[in-house]
Amino acid sequence: MAKLNWGMIGGGEGSQIGPAHRLGAQADGNFVLAAGALDVDAEKGRAYAQRLGVAADRAYANWEDMLEGERNRDDRVDLVTVATPNSTHFEITKAFLEAGFNVLCEKPMTMTVEEGEEIVRVAKASGRICAVNYCYSAYPMVREMRHMVRTGQIGKIRLIVTNFSHGHHGDATDADNPRVRWRYDPKMAGVSGQFADCGIHAMHMASFIADDQVETLSADFASTISSRELEDDAMVNFRMQGGTVGRLWTSSVAIGRQHGFDIQVFGETGGLRWASEQPNQVLYTPVGDRTQIMEKGEAGLSDEAARLSRVAIAHPEGFPLAVANIYVDLAAAISGDARDGLPTAEDGLRSMAAVYAAVESAKGNGAWVDARPPMFR
Repeated sequence: MAKLNWGMIGGGEGSQIGPAHRLGAQADGNFVLAAGALDVDAEKGRAYAQRLGVAADRAYANWEDMLEGERNRDDRVDLVTVATPNSTHFEITKAFLEAGFNVLCEKPMTMTVEEGEEIVRVAKASGRICAVNYCYSAYPMVREMRHMVRTGQIGKIRLIVTNFSHGHHGDATDADNPRVRWRYDPKMAGVSGQFADCGIHAMHMASFIADDQVETLSADFASTISSRELEDDAMVNFRMQGGTVGRLWTSSVAIGRQHGFDIQVFGETGGLRWASEQPNQVLYTPVGDRTQIMEKGEAGLSDEAARLSRVAIAHPEGFPLAVANIYVDLAAAISGDARDGLPTAEDGLRSMAAVYAAVESAKGNGAWVDARPPMFR
């Protein structure tokens, strides 16, 4: 397959997520960085793009210039990644979809449910791909868990317990740090802090592995540092359409936890556990039997896990290669060979609907509310 042209908006020098996208997109030789509008500081962004090998005439000052510059090129970009601040995702994603570009948007896809529904409609009307970077679902052993659930290896799913909790915002003396403060400011982050930032990764993962969707939820939010308007800790109970019960904890003040994203799936005939800090392994316990450790790269795994593993067993593949697996599936989909598992605009919409449902529930002292987007009810 010939290399596809790729463009990036945001993710400039010093960005937390930008390097993961650049490493991921180009890891397998499917994409080449051909265009970019990388920074809100136009000259800084243009200079950095050129240092990364982008031609001067395709190192754009802003996303509007990139849209106009790429729109009519014969060699225009095949995919645009949107890695800008949350509040800009909707406008940029919608504009590029309407112009006929495929888009990968960072999460959250939008700031409101209504915007999410609009993106779903625009993506469908355009016939283009709109993917959302729920990259944790692209780890090979997470794909193996989904395969095991789908093929009935642990029976009907009864219960899912998941959390995404860290302690990196637990220092009250650091609460005014601009890199921290915006996450709890509704003017910047929207209606939710920690749940919208990390919790929706855990909820998406639950839906992804169970191959089911969250129907109702009950939430309790807490702002444990008094200067914060939005929550830094949340507990969310949820129930899925197929009857599965879910428990989700997410926190940014759990001092001592580094990147505490894990998930346990309990079925009628077995249980599974995966943790992002040991992503090459799944713990599998058949009912009445001892726990087994399944390793990435070992014989007997599904094609879904095997095709996304690049190095031999016992060699770690980390976060950038999980992002790379999203780009592997995107390259295949753009070339007409759609891959199961690619997170789409519908997933982004469901996450935003869950955020608003959780906010409503927390304000209502944990009342159970419908977590589905209106267009899917």
